[in-house]
Amino acid sequence: MNNSVILDFRAGSVKMFFTCRSSAQNTWNRLTLFFALSCTPVAILRRTSDHEALLQSLGQQLLRSVDTRDNLPNPSVHIALRLSTHHNLAKESEHLNRLKTEFHDDIEKSLRNGELVVGRLALYILALKSSCNDLQSVHLNHNEPLLTHLKKEMEEEKQNIAFSHRPKTNYYQYSLGILALCVSGVRVSTHVSQKLIHAVEHKQIKHGESLCVDSHAMAGMALQCLKNEGTAVKDPAELDRALASIKQRLLDSKRADGHMGNEFSTGLAVQALMAMGTQMEDCASAMEALRADVKKGTYHNPMAVSQVLPALHQQSYLHLKNKECRNEDDTLTIDADSASEVLPSHGQVSLQVEVIKSNGASSVFSINVPKGSSLFDALNLLQDKQTGFTFSTENSLWGPFLSVVNDEQARQTDRRYWQVSSDGTSLTQGIKDYKIDSAQSISIKNTGY
Repeated sequence: MNNSVILDFRAGSVKMFFTCRSSAQNTWNRLTLFFALSCTPVAILRRTSDHEALLQSLGQQLLRSVDTRDNLPNPSVHIALRLSTHHNLAKESEHLNRLKTEFHDDIEKSLRNGELVVGRLALYILALKSSCNDLQSVHLNHNEPLLTHLKKEMEEEKQNIAFSHRPKTNYYQYSLGILALCVSGVRVSTHVSQKLIHAVEHKQIKHGESLCVDSHAMAGMALQCLKNEGTAVKDPAELDRALASIKQRLLDSKRADGHMGNEFSTGLAVQALMAMGTQMEDCASAMEALRADVKKGTYHNPMAVSQVLPALHQQSYLHLKNKECRNEDDTLTIDADSASEVLPSHGQVSLQVEVIKSNGASSVFSINVPKGSSLFDALNLLQDKQTGFTFSTENSLWGPFLSVVNDEQARQTDRRYWQVSSDGTSLTQGIKDYKIDSAQSISIKNTGY
């Protein structure tokens, strides 16, 4: 996922499979997956133990992130913690309270500014649902229930699709809105669901000419929820075709190394495929790729971890539909000294930054930065040291993203964003996560989509 813009998320028997698994069945399913990867009982047990250690490590990483007060609490992180087997109930409760105050207040602030909040509101609802919170007891401005307001925004998005052939936000957020309503037991209008089904069938869920893997994954979970719940749709056969198309596109996005799309879209893709009833052997290479990523420390961003952890637990957002908050394991702890900050190493590397505005005008800047610096820190250094380069950011659940560069804004409302590339390759990480480890050329281009 390019974080320079927020673009981006078997009926009957499968519903039962996903809501009725016991912990023993969870273990057996994991053993089945690992048996497909290595066929000796000793190897299976070793892999199972290794897998449990990875799950614990990721859970602890998310727990440490909720203690950070620099940013707003993240509902996606809360969902991942709640979908895990092992919990720290005290920290989860504290984080839930922060969501209901700080995050809630931020949504209300956006509403006062006339902004759509589809994606954030949907995640907030799912986070409350994950803690078995009474959704009817939580209200927005003017005493309006959360679900009522989400339905209104979805209607507004549906109208925009009818006139402009796309939502005001994007299909990731539109799908997330449908999923939140469905998981919460709220009937989704056939007109709202039909817009998503139509977009899938007519290949309108894309970024430029590229397949949007995470948006397809979220659409798959949203539509599968409607199917599981028996929600009325305009044409059930068309719904089945859309689900089959999504499943095939996700499977076709698999790279030779097992990733679907890239390292940061694979977690959601696996969640979606499992939710849609895909056999575990078809997800085995993707699961192994996620495990390899965790081992080599690919996932630093809590938002990325929050999408990977449920997949490794063989869970998806659909599990929130029948989430019960009883007799939960409360053994997840973190060592206060276990978190270590990775500091930039000694030495300097040269960095060239090219800014390309919407009219094609280009400016090039050069600077030496400490090796290992984040791109965010490098841009700050460039702004401090050289005249002619300025930038500002906006915050998101993925971290800061570029909004204004050299006095030119790229706004989502104008279907534009700052595309960031290194030596010609688009970044899959945000500017605060991407590290400058070697000399390179960074391109920042005002791009339409």
